[in-house]
Parts: sequence; structure tokens; C-alpha cells
Amino acid sequence: MTQLLRQPFYELSPAIYNGLIQASQALEQCSLDNTFIELIYLRISQINGCAFCLDKHSRALRKAGVEQAKLDALAGWRISPHFSDKEQAALAWAESVTHIADSHAEESVYQPLLAHFSAEQVSDLTFAISMMNAFNRLAVAMRL
Repeated sequence: MTQLLRQPFYELSPAIYNGLIQASQALEQCSLDNTFIELIYLRISQINGCAFCLDKHSRALRKAGVEQAKLDALAGWRISPHFSDKEQAALAWAESVTHIADSHAEESVYQPLLAHFSAEQVSDLTFAISMMNAFNRLAVAMRL
């Protein structure tokens, strides 16, 4: 069954949408590796159930040379040997920020970031998480 786009939000609100695109492009120039950000984007998209983004980010990760086994294990990253301590800290933060109403981005999830990331990188990571959540919510709500 093919879903139809509810509203062409990118055409109806071009200034707002283009602002999101500009922010996304700025993240491509940030202090974090683009493949690393794509991994975070994919996990957020799994949580939010955004089929469009799942396809987009998994393809980008495969193209960047990320092994399929790692992509297959992403939802179970906590018990998978495929993820470094740095990735685990970032994935925990991504999940906490994505579920902020329940998690409140607690200190116990924030503190491990400081062992692996600079203050600028934590800021960039948090912007990336926030941007992906915004894009996921638009795509899911409008049936992109």
C-alpha cells in the first residue's frame, strides 16, 4: 500500500524547511565525522519509525563502507560488540534526547559523553539529534 503525502510541507513552508536544510548542511561541516552522524541519524529514525529516513541513512552508511552486520545490530547496540564506547555513549544520548519526555536527558547519560567528546562535539551531537528528530517528525506526520 502506497502512502500519499498529506501536505507538501517543503513547498507550503519553504522558508522554514530551507532553514532546516541549512542547519542540516551546517552539521555536515561540524566537528563530528559524517558517517558517525549518519549512524546516529539511523538509530533515531529506527526509534521514530521513519521509513523514508531509514532507507536514506542505511543506504548512506552502506555507501560509506559500514558493515551490514553493524547496521543489523544497531537496534541492539547495548549488547553488540560492533559499537565502541564512544558510539555507545552517543547512542545512549541520542535515545535519551529522542525520548526526552520520559528520560529528561539525565546526568547519568550525559556524563559518559564527556569522556569521548569535546564540549563543541557534544553541542554538535545534540544539534544533530534534534535535527533528525525534527525531520523524522515531519516525515512521519506528513507521510513522506
